[in-house]
Amino acid sequence: MKEVKMSVITKEKITRKPFADKKNYPYGFARSGDFSINESKLLQGYGSLFAALVDGKITPGNDEEQAYLASALGHREPATSQEKAWLKYQARINRPKTASIYGSKRPSAEEVDDDEDISDNSDIDISLDD
Repeated sequence: MKEVKMSVITKEKITRKPFADKKNYPYGFARSGDFSINESKLLQGYGSLFAALVDGKITPGNDEEQAYLASALGHREPATSQEKAWLKYQARINRPKTASIYGSKRPSAEEVDDDEDISDNSDIDISLDD
């Protein structure tokens, strides 16, 4: 009979890999213009831990992680620079989408009356012979 290996998610396994959000920041946090260099480093270093805590993949193991989770969930004001960077990141990715200045739909046929805009220039004779 085959043994099924269960993947155990540990804090060390999660925090070993730098945090990246390829969907919202495909070129990285530092190149986005939304974050300072220090904030980008904090997000890369602590973002995986914050995401795992918020998603419930790991439980807080100490008071510091409990404080991170409370801040990330909005139960208390952010006290550390890591918490402030995470909340800024969350605010950026969850901001409402802005509408285009050009509009989002084309006018229907009833809304546009093409005959009014077209003038009849049939009396103009253009000759291209030289």
